[in-house]
Amino acid sequence: MLYLKSGPGKRLIFSKNGDLEVAGYTDADRAGSITDRRSTSGYCTFVGGNLVTWQSKKQNLVSRSSAEAEYRGMTHGVCKLLWIRRLLTELGFKPGKPMELHCDNKSAIDIAHNPVQHDQTKHVEVDRHFIKEKNLRRRSSAYHS
Repeated sequence: MLYLKSGPGKRLIFSKNGDLEVAGYTDADRAGSITDRRSTSGYCTFVGGNLVTWQSKKQNLVSRSSAEAEYRGMTHGVCKLLWIRRLLTELGFKPGKPMELHCDNKSAIDIAHNPVQHDQTKHVEVDRHFIKEKNLRRRSSAYHS
């Protein structure tokens, strides 16, 4: 609030285009913290091509691979996309297309689309099932970018 109060002449400008396409982008490092080797992940989300939310945060658990770190980041991104979709629906807008989630790690995308749980990825089973459930409901789609 202090920021808003100190700059009443400042404004955010959003461009208007024909659709309310909702898209998110996620990324993560692996073991980036030198004190506890936890990864940092982040996301940003766009509605109609306009940036509306973003976050960067240290993960709660140590990841055993870069794919796992990226996958945990994807889970946070999907949660935010679902929140935005629910907000838009409550405001009376109906996004026409499934939401898109972009990630730069092909292995994490493969985990999201793979119906088989392998020994190497059992420890991310809850996150995998969460994203898989949203993909099956066609509320979101994950893409490598």
